[in-house]
Amino acid sequence: MLAGSSGRMDTGRADMLGTRGVTTLALRWFDGPGLQQVPREVPLELFLEAVGLLARECDQVALIGLSYGAEASLLAASLTDGVSAVVALAPTDVAWEGHLDHHADPARSKWSLDGHPIPFVSLDRSWLPPVGKPAFVDCYRSSRSIAAPEELMAAAIPVERFTGEVVLVAGGDDQVWPSAEAATRITMRRRAAGLDTIVVSDEQAGHLVVLPGEVPPNAARPYHVGGDAAAPKRLGRRAWPAICNVLGLAPGG
Repeated sequence: MLAGSSGRMDTGRADMLGTRGVTTLALRWFDGPGLQQVPREVPLELFLEAVGLLARECDQVALIGLSYGAEASLLAASLTDGVSAVVALAPTDVAWEGHLDHHADPARSKWSLDGHPIPFVSLDRSWLPPVGKPAFVDCYRSSRSIAAPEELMAAAIPVERFTGEVVLVAGGDDQVWPSAEAATRITMRRRAAGLDTIVVSDEQAGHLVVLPGEVPPNAARPYHVGGDAAAPKRLGRRAWPAICNVLGLAPGG
C-alpha cells in the first residue's frame, strides 16, 4: 500500500483491508530513517523487496498506490513477476522529475534502479502557479507538451511488460495531474500488447479516492485536488467492485 507525495504510511487503507482478511503492508517509501528525505531518486528496489517479503506468506501480491504511489506501483510491477495485480489510483503513464529543493536545481529523476536514475519527463520550469491556492495539472500538461518525443518514449512506464491485472481509477477533474488522460494512454498501450485493463472513472471526481469503510483523510490541502465534496467516496464506491475482484474479496465483505 503506497501513499503519494505526503510521505505518510497509508495505514488507514491498510487497516480497512486488514479487517477483510487481506495481509497488507503500508510502506513508507521516503522521509523516514534510511530513506530518501524527498521523492527524488527513490530506489525501486525498495518496492521489490517489499513484494518479496509479502510473497513469503501470501498466495498473491497486489500493489495499490495513489498518485506518486501509483507511479511507483506501475513501475515496480513492470520489473518483477511476483505481482499479480496493480490498483493505480490517480495514475500516470510516465515517470516524472523528482522533488526540487530549489527552483534552480538540475532536474533529477524521482526513481532509480541499480543505482542509476531512470528516464523521466522534466517539469516545465517556466510554468508559474496562479496566485492563491495552486492547481498543478496545467504544469504537468505543459511539461508533456514541451517534452521531446524521445524523452516521453524513454520515460513511459512499461505497462505492457506487466501481464497481471491492472485497475486504473481516475477523476476527470483531477487538478493535481491529468490522471484520466494517463489512464487512457496506459489502456491503449496495454491493448496494443494484447492486455486488458480495467478503468474506473468519474468525470466530476478529482485526485482523491476514498474506498468503502475508510476514514476519509484530512481534506485540507495547500493545493487544489479537484472534484466536488462527495467525489472521493463516489469514485471509491465505483472502483470497489473491481478492486475486490483483483484481491479475491466479496464486494460486500
